[in-house]
Amino acid sequence: MRVGYDRPALTESSLAATWFAQFGEWFAEAVAAPEIVEPNAMVVATAAADGTPSARTVLLKDADERGLTFYTHYTSRKGRELTENPRATLLFPWHPIQRQVNVAGTVHRVPESESDAYWNTRPRGSRLGSAASPQSRVVPDRAALERAEAELAARYPDAVPRPETWGGFRLVPHTVEFWQGRPDRLHDRLRYRNDGETWVVERLGP
Repeated sequence: MRVGYDRPALTESSLAATWFAQFGEWFAEAVAAPEIVEPNAMVVATAAADGTPSARTVLLKDADERGLTFYTHYTSRKGRELTENPRATLLFPWHPIQRQVNVAGTVHRVPESESDAYWNTRPRGSRLGSAASPQSRVVPDRAALERAEAELAARYPDAVPRPETWGGFRLVPHTVEFWQGRPDRLHDRLRYRNDGETWVVERLGP
């Protein structure tokens, strides 16, 4: 299987002044692309303390100059690994428009006030499902999950409280790479890298 890539050149002179501005431009284009169903879907790669890797797809929920934020159970596999080894990589696979963004850095929990604020914007069903799920743990069957959700719905007919074990993680970037498909597999890869004092832009071989 072969697919040709034919995007226009991504050049150093065309990049925005900051990684966040460049990400904002590409994210807006991904949102506008009808063939991308969930432009905020990203693969989160983590590793346990012993180096065992794992990856899964989650949804980006906030982005600013501080970093990129997503929400999960702190007791899930990714939550435990990020606690043991607070480093991660995020990958946005925007294949239909022949682009990817790869972000690597350190991770920390967001303040509880931010987790509360986002939790309160979620639909009631999403809050019930998250509160009922022992994420990443073995369950006997689907019926057990549905019973747990029904019990919570009966217990909390109005507001569903945020579990203490659920909240946000923010990845603070150390590198942000923008990948654009180009003919003959000579893809453009431009990376913003924090050298400790400032951000530098580097071109990587495809």
